[in-house]
Amino acid sequence: MTINLVVADDQELVRSGFAMILDSQPDMSVVAEAGDGAEAIEAVRRHRPDVLLLDIRMPRMDGIEAARVVCGETGTKVLMLTTFDQDDYVYDALHAGASGFLLKDVRRDDLVHAVRVVAAGDSLLAPAVTRRLIDDMVRSRRRPAVSPVGLDVLTERERETLLLLGRGLSNAEIAAELVVSEHTVKTHVSNVLTKLGLRDRVQAVVVAYESGLLQPGNR
Repeated sequence: MTINLVVADDQELVRSGFAMILDSQPDMSVVAEAGDGAEAIEAVRRHRPDVLLLDIRMPRMDGIEAARVVCGETGTKVLMLTTFDQDDYVYDALHAGASGFLLKDVRRDDLVHAVRVVAAGDSLLAPAVTRRLIDDMVRSRRRPAVSPVGLDVLTERERETLLLLGRGLSNAEIAAELVVSEHTVKTHVSNVLTKLGLRDRVQAVVVAYESGLLQPGNR
């Protein structure tokens, strides 16, 4: 199955570089490029891609506003790419509905992997971004929009799954840790998100820390 993408960045060389990397993959096709948020929205409406690779800072309409519109109107997954890793951008992007957040110095293989992860319906944050998110949360006690339901609604295995999610492990890595199949892990992850009223894995990471299940520095 081919993953169709739209790549949006106001810097033509950067945009073309990302598009070339992704379009060269056997399971990916870049169906359009855009130079700002407004063009990105128009391209998504026209092509209905699986994933929108979206820069944060662009003229006319920035990536945050574009992500808000795209996530509100379509089923396209949004993967944010930026040179800026300030906390406000992370929170704003996640609250806009983005499924992933990577820095522009991401390695080629990690970029390709991120697109596949997001296209599959999972969420992804660059390790550096995750650390900033958690550090800021612990420092300021800032809270994302998540349900305050306690962890006592989870089974022991679901709590273990949440702990491993908090450490940033993929489904395959969690399966190896728990010695179960990836299908079983997907079921546990789905149960954790449903029971805690969470939108995605990103919110699960934050809850793992907020609840005290995982302590900062304990990765």
